[in-house]
Amino acid sequence: MATGIKDRVAIIGMGCTRFGERWDASLENLAQEAFSEALADAKLDVKDIQAVWFSVCMEEASVGKSSIGISTALRLPFIPVTRVENYCASGTEAFRGAVYAVASGAYDVAMAIGAEKLKDIGYGGLPGAGSGAGTLTWLWWPNVTAPGAFAQLASAYTARYGHEPLDVKRAMAQVSVKSHANGAKNEKAHLRKPVSMEQVMGAPIVAHPLGLFDCCGVSDGSACAIVTTVERAKAMGYKDFVTVKALEVGLSSGEEMQYSGWDGAHFETARRCSTRAYAEAGIKNPRKELSLLEVHDCFSITELVTYEDLHLSEPGHAVKDVLDGVYNLDGELPCQVDGGLKCFGHPIGASGLRMLYELYLQMHGRAGARQRENPRFGLTHNLGGFPFANVCSIAIVGRYGV
Repeated sequence: MATGIKDRVAIIGMGCTRFGERWDASLENLAQEAFSEALADAKLDVKDIQAVWFSVCMEEASVGKSSIGISTALRLPFIPVTRVENYCASGTEAFRGAVYAVASGAYDVAMAIGAEKLKDIGYGGLPGAGSGAGTLTWLWWPNVTAPGAFAQLASAYTARYGHEPLDVKRAMAQVSVKSHANGAKNEKAHLRKPVSMEQVMGAPIVAHPLGLFDCCGVSDGSACAIVTTVERAKAMGYKDFVTVKALEVGLSSGEEMQYSGWDGAHFETARRCSTRAYAEAGIKNPRKELSLLEVHDCFSITELVTYEDLHLSEPGHAVKDVLDGVYNLDGELPCQVDGGLKCFGHPIGASGLRMLYELYLQMHGRAGARQRENPRFGLTHNLGGFPFANVCSIAIVGRYGV
């Protein structure tokens, strides 16, 4: 009977570039940056890597259909490289491939690397008309934009729990203020300027009630993780390492669009995926047992709703929890300690691995001004697609022996 992945796989090295408008670097350059840092961190040579999973979402814009460009750029020694994509959860999908590869015994050491290079082509958001797979999306939902779809989530959430619209707007603003404050402490973040509640509340509206500061931007960047089994990590001399406690992925089955039970105010994939992840990790009370969160804040309302979908805030209570500072850097359960998608940035294929990178630094006490005291477990959450059709991936990691 399947028992999951808990404490079977160790992360022995990670790397991440500075995210942002990287006009100075190609996708291959960015991947080289992250890869070099991960190799040095793991104290390994390229010949030690036996298989690679490479994530990129908009491959036609970034690297084309083949993985040969990455293999060549990183001078990988004639080993398998598998390109994966799962929308905004692509980075965690690459991580899943590498983790399960070593857990199965197929390889001793594997790597996940994600990258996205979109600023040079003028990319402005999620796929739309005429952009690869987005063409099909346009045929199915001709009037949908990402801000428009997530604005509907905000309206549905407000109505579902009978909130005053201004209270939800303030909570959304606090989500952004918190992330900007954290991003200002992160030298690799795209956006590093704090903002005030007044600035966020008074910003131009993009899709009501979402304003300018409620939306994450577009970034270039890359992140990388090297993994092996726990037994192999010990044999290689690693003593203080981070292990994978749970790794779950769930995709919409059509219930949101095709049936009448969905209220439009939550993500069913996140509710189900997080429940499975907690069971796999042996976590009974996530709000008390988790130390840190990195969630998919493509829009501030997404982060707000996700707190409830992850069973951290009671249904309808995330507004109060956010305004009370529960998820602030000095709060009960800090979220987006590195600035999140909102401020660290969102190069789609790299985001899931970037989230893991922050948890990895925190577990090793290397997060600088953002460092939290004695973190035990951390959770990453990716959401890809739209509220009514999406993929959710969740990883839980922690120090070995905890």
